[in-house]
Amino acid sequence: RNLMGFESPSTKVLAEFEEGIGWITFNNPARHNAMSLKMWRALAEILQHYNQDPSVLVVILRGAGGKAFVSGADISEFNEKRSNQQQRDEYERVFDQALIALAEFEKPLIAMIQGYCIGGGLAIAISADIRFATDDSTFGVPAAKLGLGYSYAGIKTLTSVVGPSHAKDIMFSARFLDTEEALRMGLINFVMSREHLAEKVQDYANNLVANAPLTIKASKAAVSEVIRDPGQANVEHVEKLVNDCFLSEDYKEGREAFMAKRKPVFKGS
Repeated sequence: RNLMGFESPSTKVLAEFEEGIGWITFNNPARHNAMSLKMWRALAEILQHYNQDPSVLVVILRGAGGKAFVSGADISEFNEKRSNQQQRDEYERVFDQALIALAEFEKPLIAMIQGYCIGGGLAIAISADIRFATDDSTFGVPAAKLGLGYSYAGIKTLTSVVGPSHAKDIMFSARFLDTEEALRMGLINFVMSREHLAEKVQDYANNLVANAPLTIKASKAAVSEVIRDPGQANVEHVEKLVNDCFLSEDYKEGREAFMAKRKPVFKGS
């Protein structure tokens, strides 16, 4: 299941590939998958590799151990890696690179959440396109209890997902939300029991793998432009991607399959 010619730069963030799906597993269960600086760096590198590999059509993010997706940044590192201005600047640079890699990822990203999804973990999850969670998951951003500042980009993504009122509640109160409340405010898309989570996520991902990659890419790009700051949307880029769909062999295959009442076989070209 490992990717040919690619190995994750960290054993605490695993990269695996199977039948069109790239898996990213946060593998630090002893610390509830808290993200170290090395893990943020590895996440960015794996995403960049998956983005460039045409065999990867969908990516699923998950946490190892069953107790957490990601419980946040590894606070035990802060005194050593985030205490003075120079260290803080380097930490923020690596963290921002990971968030940029998530934001600019061109293929569908699915977050498969079990247990704690807190702070930096929630930042990762809301950067995904679709979020599945178990009915016993927990969400929150404890920055206000730690005295941490939260970047414009992170707040903007949170606001675009849940709206300004809920974003303020999450940030001001620093409280934890259960799955029911997270679903109600649009923080997650689907809720299910632990026993059904893996099966449902796999089925959903398989469905995306079977759909037309160029259409999905164009749709994702369009939504990204819609939620940009006013005046910054690159509508021409989206229009080109849409036009690429109409000029593609996949569009021809889709029409022919529809007329013949058979399942289409898309190739991404």
